[in-house]
Amino acid sequence: MMLQKHIQLGKQEVTDNFIENLKVYFKKVKIVRVSVLKNAGHDKKKVKEYSEMILNKLGKNYASRIIGFTILVKKFKKDVR
Repeated sequence: MMLQKHIQLGKQEVTDNFIENLKVYFKKVKIVRVSVLKNAGHDKKKVKEYSEMILNKLGKNYASRIIGFTILVKKFKKDVR
């Protein structure tokens, strides 16, 4: 069993299809690593905005951590936010 999955965030930014893919990944793993590509806006503020958008669309059982231009999203069994 894999512990984490990797997905890239590109110029289309956070779309409904992107969120659906994340939800499918979370059925198999607890941690998903989201790499923010240069054409999505290589700026620390943009990465934080993307992280907040992802968490708002996923729900209260998720938390994130930003490391450079990578967002680690983790799923919990109980609400954490």
